[in-house]
Amino acid sequence: MKRGDGALHDFVESRRPALFRSAYLICGNRDEAEDLVQTTLVKVVLGWRRLQGLDNVEAYARRTMYHTFIAGRRRFWRREQAYGEVPDRAGPEPDTETGLVVRAALARLTPRQRAVLVLRYWEDLSVERTAAVLGMRENTVKSHTARGLAALRAEVGRERV
Repeated sequence: MKRGDGALHDFVESRRPALFRSAYLICGNRDEAEDLVQTTLVKVVLGWRRLQGLDNVEAYARRTMYHTFIAGRRRFWRREQAYGEVPDRAGPEPDTETGLVVRAALARLTPRQRAVLVLRYWEDLSVERTAAVLGMRENTVKSHTARGLAALRAEVGRERV
């Protein structure tokens, strides 16, 4: 890996799109995903001198992104949504397009389940690698995977009916 500011610029430019795609899947919102990627990249830039000794800076960035996402969901203010008016309906009409239905169902999972499913099935990581990225035990990854998939299937089933 190249060293110095040029390497930092190259890393940010080359990995931003891939980080954004993963962030969008776990956030379900374009603006929030952009904020998450920006926060992650700020952390990478601030720690760049220390990170240059790592073999895989991208793995550090992804781990930072998932931890930042989960930590952000713990904050009370993130769960509140302000509305100018109370909506007449519970939400938008369900869309029959599979991608939209799955993303909507994914958004209703817990942050940890969502992070585990994205890492396992979008990033195609093994149970061991997912556990390492999220800093949890392999059995915890397996249980979050099983519960998350069951909840996802139930949500998609409700959307399809």
